[in-house]
Amino acid sequence: MSAVQHDDQAVVAYADDKKHESIHSSEKQSELDHELDGIHDGLEFPTEEERATLRRIPDRVPWNAYLIAVVEFAERFSFYGSSVVFTNFIQRPLPAGSRTGAAGLHGQAGALDMGQRASTGLTTFYQFWCYVTPLLGAYIADTHWGRFKTICWAVVIALIGHIILIVSAVPGVIESNGAIGAFSVALIVMGLGTGMFKSNISPLVAEQYKRTKLFVITTKSGERVIVDPSLTILRVYMYFYLLINIGALVGQIGMTYAEKFVGFYLSYTLPTIVFLLCPIILYIGRNKYERSPPTGSVLATAIKLWRHAARGKWSLNPVTTYRNMTAPGFWENAKPSKVIGEKPAWMNFDDQWVDEVQRGIKACGVFLWFPIYWLTYNQLNNNLTSQAATMTLNGIPNDVLSNLDPFALIILIPLCDLFFYPALRRMGINFSALKKITAGFMTGAAAMCWAAVLQHYIYKTNPCGKHASSDGCGVSPLNVWIQSGSYILIAISEILASITGLEYAFTKAPKNMRSLVMSIFLFMTALSSAIGEAFVSLSADPLLVWNYGVMGVLAFLTGIAFWYSVRDLDEKEDQLNNLATGHVGVNDGEKRVEKA
Repeated sequence: MSAVQHDDQAVVAYADDKKHESIHSSEKQSELDHELDGIHDGLEFPTEEERATLRRIPDRVPWNAYLIAVVEFAERFSFYGSSVVFTNFIQRPLPAGSRTGAAGLHGQAGALDMGQRASTGLTTFYQFWCYVTPLLGAYIADTHWGRFKTICWAVVIALIGHIILIVSAVPGVIESNGAIGAFSVALIVMGLGTGMFKSNISPLVAEQYKRTKLFVITTKSGERVIVDPSLTILRVYMYFYLLINIGALVGQIGMTYAEKFVGFYLSYTLPTIVFLLCPIILYIGRNKYERSPPTGSVLATAIKLWRHAARGKWSLNPVTTYRNMTAPGFWENAKPSKVIGEKPAWMNFDDQWVDEVQRGIKACGVFLWFPIYWLTYNQLNNNLTSQAATMTLNGIPNDVLSNLDPFALIILIPLCDLFFYPALRRMGINFSALKKITAGFMTGAAAMCWAAVLQHYIYKTNPCGKHASSDGCGVSPLNVWIQSGSYILIAISEILASITGLEYAFTKAPKNMRSLVMSIFLFMTALSSAIGEAFVSLSADPLLVWNYGVMGVLAFLTGIAFWYSVRDLDEKEDQLNNLATGHVGVNDGEKRVEKA
């Protein structure tokens, strides 16, 4: 037998083997992959009956996830510590005789004197910019640099922005027309660094936990329970969010007093100093993190996959098109195993990756509802701060009340993780991710209702009536701590909607598109800021009651519509969480088979 004939027989034999392997389920292939990694060795997997009956618990969080969370603590300290004073810096005038913006115990700090609408517009733009740039950071990380390298460069860019921000507030500049120019440049540079950082730090922290499948253990009390990786990812993000809010709380409280008694230059300098912890910790832990390498432009492949699946599904009738696109078998014919004849050159993935892309797109559909939720949260950054300035402060800075949000989160997150969520699981109540998000919409709506009622009474009791924010006007006798209800309700809504959204983005994304899906989740905040610009005209007297009322009604109605649209998806939560890991790219043997 010639060498060529022998080689041809080898290729045919290899092809027969591959055909035989395709009969096996995708789950078995995924289990084999994980067994090679050693992360599922010796584990007992639950039966269908056990999945339905056994109580579920989270796994332990790996220590290197906490190390990454400390980096986020420093970054959020700097982000919130500096941005908490933006409203006063933009809106209020420079106090008489001050060269730093400080006003003392009973004065009101300020600098640019541009008014409430300008402050709302600029802070809303900053929020928008910070959550558009994650798309760029995700593309760079998934395609070229990987998450860790992208984070390192993001830190450098953000640090440059912090330095420019300090320049805008130093004596001599703050009194000049150049202050607004330097401040605007700082917002753009910082927003770019922040966006590149945010889209990658969240997937990186969750990737430190490697298990992906349900498994069974017996507790010390003798109870058989299921360890659920999705609950573990939720726990990772809950404590990740906890450290975020510790950083935000310390930064915001410290910087509001620095602004009030020393000046804006100090409230921008101290966050920059804390931010320097980021490169230090990243360098120390550079060899300790689990990293996913860049995989090339899988986004282009995913787009081609969708176009292939959509062939023949278009119609002049939009209703028919929608039904075709959302039909149960939409993705089946796009799987490589279903292609008859020669496959396109770009179809270098397996069937399991198609399932992952389908799951990721469904997750992005869930995120499309979030802009309305973020409208309620964004009131923290501007209008509620301005509302506090029209109430009796008793020497407290008007922007210190916003710290009730992170303070409440620091208390409520451990309570939810250790008591509330486990109690629901013990009672057999499946408080799933999508149910949590729905509840988050409702508590956000309740927060806006609280703010609307409070604003009504501010107008009723203020000496200037419905022009309570006018210069030279007195304040309402209502104590500023009455605002607490709004902040606590928003904190509860964050636990239910925002933290759960992070978990949902990570667990539903294809492994090689996690930064992209996370960036789409974050991009919803940018869309919310853009929508918020349409409501800027309501962000001033005498329309503020309408502002909060409209936000509350929108959040409530959207919450109802959200649950109606995802209730079927909620029933498939386990199935989606336990999909096998797909692969993009083919090995040399597969290329030889295709060529033959």
